[in-house]
Amino acid sequence: MSNEARAGMLLVASPALLDPNFADTVILLLDADDEGALGVVLNRPTPVPVAEVLADWSPVVAEPDVLFQGGPVSTEGALAVAHLAGAAPGVEPAPAPGYRPLTPTLGLVDLDTPVELLAGHLDALRIFAGYAGWGAGQLDDEIAEGSWYVVPAHDDDVFREETTELRREVMRRQPGELAWHSTRPADPDLN
Repeated sequence: MSNEARAGMLLVASPALLDPNFADTVILLLDADDEGALGVVLNRPTPVPVAEVLADWSPVVAEPDVLFQGGPVSTEGALAVAHLAGAAPGVEPAPAPGYRPLTPTLGLVDLDTPVELLAGHLDALRIFAGYAGWGAGQLDDEIAEGSWYVVPAHDDDVFREETTELRREVMRRQPGELAWHSTRPADPDLN
């Protein structure tokens, strides 16, 4: 496990994290540097269809075609994460208008970009209402105190149709003892 929080990594809530905003969450980091960090919660779909709030983008979002609760900050705003068509690890994707790469295969989409300029470039898109944010040093402190596991992301984690088991499945695929945490109860003393 790497404790280096950087764009494209996942934060998986540990049982020690008691904040109800983040209990059992999996967060994709979109940005992390000395000034702070920003990410979106991958496993909190809302009942709100994308068509109700961003109708133009509805045809290109991945199933389920609903907004996801990205986090408690700026919930009236939206962020979009996309996978470029034909993107693969080790292959530099062709530039697309309104797209900013996070990793070789994932990036952020500017939702003010006309959808027709990007639609043919995208394999998958997910839209998040709000985000999770940390000030300078805050996320590092939370990682050091054991609130988060920092693990590599797979593109499929971002665009899963069923998200209820995402946390367990991400932990289960980790090497060594970290995989044991996939079945750890919130209070191991009650085990």
